[in-house]
Amino acid sequence: MRRKGPLTRRSKRHAYGAVLTLAALLASAACSSPRDSDSSSKAAAGDRTIRPVDGCGAKSWTDPKDLSPTRTPARCVPGSPRPQPLPEPRELTIATGTLSAEYVAPLQVALDKGEFEKEGLNVELKVLPTPDALPLLAKGDIDALWAAPEAAVMNGIKGGFDIKWVAGNFSPAPDSKSGLWVRLKEGDTAHRVTMAGRKLGTMIGKGSVIAYPMEKALEKHGGGLADIQYQQLGSADVLTALQNGGVDSAWLLDPVWRKVDGEQGYAFLGGQPAGEPLGGMLYGRTLLQDDVEAGVALLRAYIRTVNTYFASDYKQNARFVTYLAKLLKAEEPILKSTPSLRMDWEIRAGTTTRLQSAYEAQGVAEGDPLPESRTVNRALYEEAVGHTP
Repeated sequence: MRRKGPLTRRSKRHAYGAVLTLAALLASAACSSPRDSDSSSKAAAGDRTIRPVDGCGAKSWTDPKDLSPTRTPARCVPGSPRPQPLPEPRELTIATGTLSAEYVAPLQVALDKGEFEKEGLNVELKVLPTPDALPLLAKGDIDALWAAPEAAVMNGIKGGFDIKWVAGNFSPAPDSKSGLWVRLKEGDTAHRVTMAGRKLGTMIGKGSVIAYPMEKALEKHGGGLADIQYQQLGSADVLTALQNGGVDSAWLLDPVWRKVDGEQGYAFLGGQPAGEPLGGMLYGRTLLQDDVEAGVALLRAYIRTVNTYFASDYKQNARFVTYLAKLLKAEEPILKSTPSLRMDWEIRAGTTTRLQSAYEAQGVAEGDPLPESRTVNRALYEEAVGHTP
């Protein structure tokens, strides 16, 4: 049986995803919290004492303003930051859109290797689409969201949700072809594709963070974000739809793009900017204010997992790739054939500003753009590695 810490407040919530929408909960989530009465006694993220952390020195932090595509991601030594078990265990739920994508691997490994448990955290990974998860995160019915600052997140914050992006996930390797793929039509070449009017298959639809890199790619191929038709598909259906003609183009992640790479009739148009994570961990009020200790502990376990298992080119370790393929239920040869992701827990300066500009171009942004102070909080991962701003 699970041990429930003093801040556990959940029972089964299966009915929520089917009946609650983002719009319906904006008002109630904005003005309520499951623990309003005790939040004042706990220092919020950013107002806490940061102490040096063994194993995490100067290389454990990089200047957020450094946007160089060749920037070396922050790193501590393997096994660091060391666990600091909470006085009483916590039960936390992290929502994610999929459990099989490679960018979810650090969470899957942390769970399997007991890294969360070392911190006194009993973590459940729950598959939920971002629009369904956001109201639950804002209300405290889930604790974190492994996703990205999509347009729905930005609009939710504008509507009153207390949600911030607190840690990055990855950026692609320089030779990765994770990104926008298209089926060539008559008159197209791999270097010039008429994209206006094409149908794009995507897990999120309009308002996904891929709008930002897509905008750059489309500028070169006779189309803009407003000229594309979007079809939202499940993670397992995006590739199938591209192959069978259900969509003309698709955003393919590692290692899925290997299925079409080199095949006649397909072209890669561009991907995520190197060195700039576009997603990761999102927190609501629970871990930002009410239980910051657990919020830091969760990131500490995640960061330790990156430093221990994903610090460099992890696919050079054949045994680890075999292990990872089983954990992700992925095809090992395909997983081996793609370059390692550059796992990166840090957040670059200005990313959410650039994302909001792309959302505006798609026509899915509501109101004025949010400043970074409303969308990002780096204080928890800085505390986890002992960096003093």
